[in-house]
Order: sequence, then structure tokens, then C-alpha cells
Amino acid sequence: MPVSDNTRGAALMAISVLFFTANDTMMKFLFGDIPLFQAVLLRGLLCLPVITYMAHRRNQLFVRASRHDMSIVLIRAGAEVAATICFLTALANMPLANIIAILQTLPLSVTMVAALFLGEPVGWRRWSAIIIGFIGVLIIIRPGTDGFSLYSLWGLAAVACVTVRDIVTRRLSRDMPSLFVTLITAIAITSLGAVMMPASGWVPPSLTSWVILVATACVIVVAYLFSVMTMRVGDISFVSPFRYSALIWAIILGYVVFDEWPDNLTLSGMAIIVATGIYMFRRERIVAVQ
Repeated sequence: MPVSDNTRGAALMAISVLFFTANDTMMKFLFGDIPLFQAVLLRGLLCLPVITYMAHRRNQLFVRASRHDMSIVLIRAGAEVAATICFLTALANMPLANIIAILQTLPLSVTMVAALFLGEPVGWRRWSAIIIGFIGVLIIIRPGTDGFSLYSLWGLAAVACVTVRDIVTRRLSRDMPSLFVTLITAIAITSLGAVMMPASGWVPPSLTSWVILVATACVIVVAYLFSVMTMRVGDISFVSPFRYSALIWAIILGYVVFDEWPDNLTLSGMAIIVATGIYMFRRERIVAVQ
């Protein structure tokens, strides 16, 4: 049977978040051995040849793109660079499941920005879901309490940057190859590592670190590619809920690798974010068919 765009998009989303979570786990592990931006640089130097080869094989290395598409690609790359700085800073200093949970507010923030700045209609039910979802975030980060960490604000900044990335990605034309977008993004993030590394210093990586770096380079290539493809296939209201599978992987990997387990308040906040997100997606589908 032919696979529908929604089914394909859901599969791409599930694979994308799995690989991103695996990458986040390995990067967090690396931060105990080498500085953050050194890890970003080395990972980029390892994955860039792979992406370049893939783009060359598909004749997507050099693209005659419109000015509109190239502007979108560059804006997207800038947003990805800013998101990388914010997210990895939070990741290095927070439990894995907590920062992944904060990132799951992305669908809520995308809908909010689309309503406020792009004029998309959002009714009171979805506004209520957005507000309740961000209450879930407040439960996780707990401002004003002993459990609050300033690095949670870096996580929220990462959400803002990824929101910009996802909104502009939807504005790419179908003629813009996903591999080319992935390549530009990888070049931008690797350049970030090269620029920032002198400030953090250089530590000779151990053999274990090199093995993890090679693994994370392979994983991030797949994650980048699938993240672009995900936003361009299927109905966003159907595809987006599958991003919440990242929470399951984050909890499992956080416990296995770092012996981290979310407390009850954090789990409650996660449940609120997931529930409001899924409700909002269901509501969007109802509104779309009316």
C-alpha cells in the first residue's frame, strides 16, 4: 500500500527526535572529557565530509536557488547556531530529561508566534493549551525555589531559536533540496565551534572520546537531514505529536548513562506539556476541517 504523507512525516519525526536525543546524550557525556565548543568543532569536522559526499552523490552540492530560498536557508542556519549555543550550554549543566522536556514546548511556541506575528487564527482553546503548557515548564524549572537553575533560561532561549528555525523552514520552496539545507547548517555550526574553541581551550581527546565523536557525527547527520524533511512532509498537526517520543528516550538514556531520574514535580510538568501539546494538535485538525 502507498505510504501517506502523514505516515511518512510521523516516521521521519520519530526517527529525527530519537537521533537528536542520542546525539544529546553522547555530547553531554563528552563534556566531562573535552570542552563544549571543542566537541562541537570536532563533531562538525567529522560529519561535514559525510554530508558533502551525500550532497554530491545526489547532485545537491551546488544549487541554483532563488534569493528568497537562500535568505531563508541563511536565516535558518543563524537560528540553528544560536539554538546550538543555548541548548548545549543548558545540556552541559542540567539533567538530560529536564532540558529535553523544556524543548518539547516548541510546538506551543511555534503556534504562539504564528498567531502573534504571522496572523494565523488561534482560538481560546489553543491559547489555553499554550498557557497551561508553559505552566508545565514553570513546574519543571521552578523559578524562585532552591530547585531553580539559571541554565533553564538557556533552555528557554533555545526554544525561541528553534521556533524561528522551524517557522522559516516551512517557507522553503519544494525546489530547495534538504541535503543542501543540512550542509549549510552543518557548516554554520562547525564554524561556530572553530570561532569559540580558542576561548575554551583544547584538551587532547581520549580514545573513548574519539569513538563517541565519530558516533555522534554519524547520528547528527541523520538527525539534521530528518529534521529538515520532517517539517516539509505531512500535516504538522498530525506529525508534530510524535516529537514527544523524545521524552521517553531522554528519561531512559538519562537514567542509564547519567543515573538521572526526574522527580515527581518534573514528571508532572512533562505530563502537562505533552497533554497540552497533543490537545492543541487535535484542536488544530478539528479547526482545519471546519
